[in-house]
Amino acid sequence: MAGFNKVILMGNLTRNPELRYTPNGTPVASFGLAVSRRFKQGEDLKEEVCFVDIVVFGRQAEHCGQYLSKGNGAIIEGRLQQRRWETEDGQKRSKHEVVAQTVTFMPKRQEGGMGAEPPMHDDPGYDMSEEG
Repeated sequence: MAGFNKVILMGNLTRNPELRYTPNGTPVASFGLAVSRRFKQGEDLKEEVCFVDIVVFGRQAEHCGQYLSKGNGAIIEGRLQQRRWETEDGQKRSKHEVVAQTVTFMPKRQEGGMGAEPPMHDDPGYDMSEEG
Protein backbone atom coordinates (compact mmCIF):
# COMPACT_ATOMS: atom_id res chain seq x y z
CA MET A 1 0.00 0.00 0.00
CA ALA A 2 1.30 3.45 -0.90
CA GLY A 3 1.78 6.03 1.84
CA PHE A 4 1.03 9.73 2.04
CA ASN A 5 3.16 12.09 4.13
CA LYS A 6 2.09 15.76 4.07
CA VAL A 7 2.14 18.24 6.95
CA ILE A 8 0.76 21.78 6.97
CA LEU A 9 1.36 23.86 10.10
CA MET A 10 0.80 27.51 11.01
CA GLY A 11 2.42 28.90 14.12
CA ASN A 12 5.10 31.12 15.64
CA LEU A 13 8.83 30.52 15.83
CA THR A 14 10.03 29.57 19.29
CA ARG A 15 13.67 30.41 18.54
CA ASN A 16 15.73 32.13 15.87
CA PRO A 17 16.59 29.92 12.90
CA GLU A 18 20.02 28.30 13.11
CA LEU A 19 21.65 28.38 9.68
CA ARG A 20 24.49 26.01 8.89
CA TYR A 21 25.92 24.32 5.81
CA THR A 22 26.46 20.66 4.95
CA PRO A 23 29.96 19.54 3.90
CA ASN A 24 28.94 19.90 0.24
CA GLY A 25 27.71 23.47 0.84
CA THR A 26 23.93 22.98 1.04
CA PRO A 27 22.30 25.50 3.41
CA VAL A 28 20.24 24.00 6.26
CA ALA A 29 18.12 26.01 8.70
CA SER A 30 16.42 24.62 11.78
CA PHE A 31 13.98 26.26 14.16
CA GLY A 32 11.11 25.48 16.49
CA LEU A 33 7.47 26.24 15.76
CA ALA A 34 4.70 26.56 18.35
CA VAL A 35 1.28 25.58 17.01
CA SER A 36 -1.65 26.32 19.29
CA ARG A 37 -5.20 25.02 19.35
CA ARG A 38 -8.03 26.67 21.25
CA PHE A 39 -11.05 24.71 22.36
CA LYS A 40 -13.90 24.86 24.81
CA GLN A 41 -14.04 22.48 27.73
CA GLY A 42 -17.35 23.00 29.47
CA GLU A 43 -17.56 26.76 30.00
CA ASP A 44 -13.77 27.27 29.94
CA LEU A 45 -11.74 28.26 26.91
CA LYS A 46 -8.54 26.17 26.85
CA GLU A 47 -5.39 26.39 24.76
CA GLU A 48 -3.09 23.52 23.87
CA VAL A 49 0.34 24.19 22.36
CA CYS A 50 2.36 21.72 20.31
CA PHE A 51 6.07 22.38 19.74
CA VAL A 52 7.51 21.09 16.46
CA ASP A 53 11.09 21.12 15.14
CA ILE A 54 11.38 22.34 11.54
CA VAL A 55 14.26 21.74 9.09
CA VAL A 56 14.60 23.65 5.80
CA PHE A 57 17.14 23.11 3.00
CA GLY A 58 18.56 25.17 0.14
CA ARG A 59 17.72 28.74 -0.74
CA GLN A 60 14.68 28.73 1.54
CA ALA A 61 16.98 27.91 4.46
CA GLU A 62 19.02 31.04 3.73
CA HIS A 63 15.85 33.15 3.47
CA CYS A 64 14.61 31.78 6.80
CA GLY A 65 17.95 32.52 8.45
CA GLN A 66 17.96 36.06 7.07
CA TYR A 67 14.33 37.13 7.54
CA LEU A 68 12.74 35.04 10.31
CA SER A 69 13.26 35.42 14.04
CA LYS A 70 11.72 34.22 17.28
CA GLY A 71 8.04 35.18 17.48
CA ASN A 72 7.49 35.52 13.73
CA GLY A 73 4.55 33.64 12.23
CA ALA A 74 5.01 31.12 9.42
CA ILE A 75 3.09 28.52 7.46
CA ILE A 76 5.09 25.35 6.91
CA GLU A 77 4.28 22.74 4.29
CA GLY A 78 6.39 19.61 4.24
CA ARG A 79 6.74 16.04 5.36
CA LEU A 80 7.18 14.30 8.69
CA GLN A 81 10.51 12.58 9.25
CA GLN A 82 11.92 10.49 12.07
CA ARG A 83 15.61 10.98 12.74
CA ARG A 84 17.55 8.34 14.71
CA TRP A 85 21.01 8.48 16.24
CA GLU A 86 23.12 7.00 18.99
CA THR A 87 24.63 9.10 21.78
CA GLU A 88 28.29 8.93 22.73
CA ASP A 89 27.41 6.63 25.64
CA GLY A 90 25.54 4.22 23.33
CA GLN A 91 21.94 5.23 24.02
CA LYS A 92 19.59 5.16 21.04
CA ARG A 93 17.62 8.35 20.43
CA SER A 94 15.01 9.43 17.92
CA LYS A 95 12.82 12.43 17.22
CA HIS A 96 10.20 13.52 14.75
CA GLU A 97 10.66 16.71 12.80
CA VAL A 98 9.07 18.37 9.78
CA VAL A 99 11.21 18.77 6.68
CA ALA A 100 9.77 21.91 5.10
CA GLN A 101 9.23 22.04 1.36
CA THR A 102 7.70 25.53 1.46
CA VAL A 103 7.84 28.25 4.11
CA THR A 104 5.42 31.16 3.88
CA PHE A 105 6.28 34.14 6.08
CA MET A 106 3.29 35.67 7.87
CA PRO A 107 2.98 39.47 8.07
CA LYS A 108 4.04 40.94 11.38
CA ARG A 109 1.36 42.36 13.68
CA GLN A 110 1.25 46.09 14.20
CA GLU A 111 1.97 47.48 17.66
CA GLY A 112 -1.17 47.32 19.76
CA GLY A 113 -2.44 44.20 17.99
CA MET A 114 -4.71 46.07 15.57
CA GLY A 115 -4.38 43.71 12.62
CA ALA A 116 -1.53 42.96 10.28
CA GLU A 117 0.62 45.08 8.03
CA PRO A 118 0.17 44.40 4.31
CA PRO A 119 3.15 42.49 2.89
CA MET A 120 5.62 44.59 0.92
CA HIS A 121 6.48 43.52 -2.64
CA ASP A 122 10.20 43.43 -1.94
CA ASP A 123 9.64 41.70 1.40
CA PRO A 124 10.26 37.90 1.35
CA GLY A 125 6.87 37.38 3.03
CA TYR A 126 5.58 35.35 0.14
CA ASP A 127 5.38 31.70 -0.77
CA MET A 128 8.92 30.82 -1.77
CA SER A 129 7.95 27.48 -3.31
CA GLU A 130 8.21 29.12 -6.72
CA GLU A 131 11.89 29.83 -6.16
CA GLY A 132 14.37 27.10 -7.03
